[in-house]
Amino acid sequence: MKVTRKIKVLIVDDSLLFRETLAREFAKDFGIEVIGTASDPFMARDKILELKPDVVTLDVEMPKMDGIEFLKKLMPQYPLPVIVVSSVGNNVFEALNAGAVDFVTKPDAAKKGSMNSFINELIVKIKIASTAQVGQFKKDYVSAKLVTDKGTDIANTILAIGASTGGTEAIYNIIKTLPRDMPGILIVQHMPPVFTKMYADRLNNSCKLEVKEAADGDLVKPGRVLVAAGDFHMRLAKSASGYFVKCARGEKVSGHCPSVDVLFDSVAEVAKNKAIGVILTGMGSDGAKGLLNMKKQGAYTIGQDEKTSVVYGMPMVAYNIGAVDKQLPLDKIPQEICDHLALEL
Repeated sequence: MKVTRKIKVLIVDDSLLFRETLAREFAKDFGIEVIGTASDPFMARDKILELKPDVVTLDVEMPKMDGIEFLKKLMPQYPLPVIVVSSVGNNVFEALNAGAVDFVTKPDAAKKGSMNSFINELIVKIKIASTAQVGQFKKDYVSAKLVTDKGTDIANTILAIGASTGGTEAIYNIIKTLPRDMPGILIVQHMPPVFTKMYADRLNNSCKLEVKEAADGDLVKPGRVLVAAGDFHMRLAKSASGYFVKCARGEKVSGHCPSVDVLFDSVAEVAKNKAIGVILTGMGSDGAKGLLNMKKQGAYTIGQDEKTSVVYGMPMVAYNIGAVDKQLPLDKIPQEICDHLALEL
């Protein structure tokens, strides 16, 4: 009988009760072994060097040094998968930018079942993080300058992007590189409610494009990026006046709401060959079938390669089923998009 190696986890949190609770709950999962705990970043550093964990869960708010500062010091010297545990706040995006693979929000003690949901989500993300590649592809991206081409129908073109684990930084590095006069861009990033608006605001404040969390009926137009809201599927639609989005709650599709497949399927149906589909890092297969539908309708499709994906799941499935026209490293994708649109970086 084959014995599967357990994922070695180090828990870093200043609360003794929280550390003990996590350790007790993790012990119930046969795939996880808690090899140690630490109450502050200095103890965590020593435990990492001594125990060599596969994954670290890290509280953001701690004494002596906060979790983000610790990540900034840790990742360049000892890159490993880190799941950040945080209250709702912009610091989760700082943590992801510093090298964390993913995040989980702390449970609401007043909400029934909150702790169980939190534990279950954290266990799933630990297992995903254990497969992640970290630390080898942080790059500086050049700014983009638009050179228009008379043959490019920007107003009627759609750029659709889908991602999951590792996608917040991957999308950020693409969007911040693109010029202001891009066609309308639609994004599905697997993320809980509240955080999608915070993420859209972060993108809006750091790029040339207008970025907002999508609302039902929002127009899709050049220079605008719409990010699907947590718990809402986003679909492309078209009226006599142009493209717009329909946003509605619904059952999970391909395991997610919002779902990349839902977005890509709608883009395939509505925009057909006037579209570009991009599938980025993430666990699972959400978006692969939708991207294939886009390709069958004449859209140009791009997939992130294995080397630069934090988790080579979604882009791998898409590539394997023939949905990807071209597979590229993350830093080459903006150029490829602009080349296809006859734009120049």
